[in-house]
Amino acid sequence: MTATHPPMRAELVNRYLGILGVRRKVPSLAGLRELVRAHTWRVPFENISKLYYMNHRGLKGMPSLELFLDGNERFCFGGTCYANNFYLYQLLANLDYQVMLCGADMSKPDVHLVSIVEVDGREYLVDVGYGAPFVAPMPRDLVEDYVIELGRDRYVLKPRDAAGCSRLELYRDGSLKHGYLAKPHPRAIEEFFQVIADSYRDEATFMNAILLARFSTGRALVIHNLTVVESGGSGTGVRTLKDRSELVRVVEDCFGIPSHITNDVVNGLGELGDPWS
Repeated sequence: MTATHPPMRAELVNRYLGILGVRRKVPSLAGLRELVRAHTWRVPFENISKLYYMNHRGLKGMPSLELFLDGNERFCFGGTCYANNFYLYQLLANLDYQVMLCGADMSKPDVHLVSIVEVDGREYLVDVGYGAPFVAPMPRDLVEDYVIELGRDRYVLKPRDAAGCSRLELYRDGSLKHGYLAKPHPRAIEEFFQVIADSYRDEATFMNAILLARFSTGRALVIHNLTVVESGGSGTGVRTLKDRSELVRVVEDCFGIPSHITNDVVNGLGELGDPWS
């Protein structure tokens, strides 16, 4: 497996592992599972930070690793696709995992990032930037569909196609809602800078919606605009928030993001759109 290995200073590796609550170990499937499971809960998918940093720092690109970690420690931020998946990829590379950063196609080419990790001769798809319950590495050497179900959502990873690509499909209430095609070719983050810049356009998805999601084994918490979905041992509950003021309070209660930050962000948005459109 060919991959670039962007360096990460030792103190930043240790800081990142501290956020995840994971100790450094020799690369293994068990270790990879521990890292992915911790990341999907402790570093949530959320676009509050994206909007906040754009509004207050003029940031319209990737946050630096230091800013990414600082945001988590100070404000309980996570990130969207690019930051969450790239920085986990960088961490894995610096922990000596055999890992590739790969592009994935949605409605347009290369608008999503994933990692493909090789452990014990098998390849696994790792994606902590899709706002989905991918709490474990997903095997790519499939002979039949790999299915993850959560409430009304059903995620289906298909066996590799003739080109070695992996298709992921999201079904909601039985209907195909979204998905992507992950391509197993090593890429550099610089190749995605234009796509990342385009994600800040006025009409871009996460400039016009709020989505926060965190997942652990048997547990999920998702805020999609004014809808809150909680899943656990007792089933799945859905509730609708009455207004944006309640949204601000719930985001702080459930994700720890300070209310003044969320209030600043949501009051600057117009009509809220559908992140999965």
